[in-house]
Amino acid sequence: MAFTHYRFRSVWTLPVPPGAVYEVLERGEDYPRWWKQVREVIPLDEHSGRARFRSVLPVDLVITAWETRRDPDAGILEIGMAGDLEGWARWTVRGGPGGRGTRAVYEQEVEVRHALMRAFALPGRPFFLVNHALMMRSGRRGLLVHLARLDADGSRD
Repeated sequence: MAFTHYRFRSVWTLPVPPGAVYEVLERGEDYPRWWKQVREVIPLDEHSGRARFRSVLPVDLVITAWETRRDPDAGILEIGMAGDLEGWARWTVRGGPGGRGTRAVYEQEVEVRHALMRAFALPGRPFFLVNHALMMRSGRRGLLVHLARLDADGSRD
């Protein structure tokens, strides 16, 4: 196994309809508004952009991402990425257990290209995994707050 290769999977159960979750997740340029570790997203055109991430560890990761699949009927959003991380990420948004709420599954497979992370690939791997888990947990919390705010403002039905 290459210590610079990662596969991630996170499942978020959310008490809101899948359509509302999908609508927020498909607007990548708005992620910094609700996900504090997504520090910046700069659209390059209507299907690509540049993003900067930073979680607990003092390392910024910068990627260029491009849309590879946007399928609202299937609830799938997928991007390719290059830069400090090279690979892909996908959201699959479906109805939750028992038809209530939403089950949003985030999957990612990447090769780390960031020089410092590659240099510390073996000893740093446990820290990088925890860093990612903390980022995902924070993202879920931020999304819930953002969705509640949209409801309170009447921006979402």
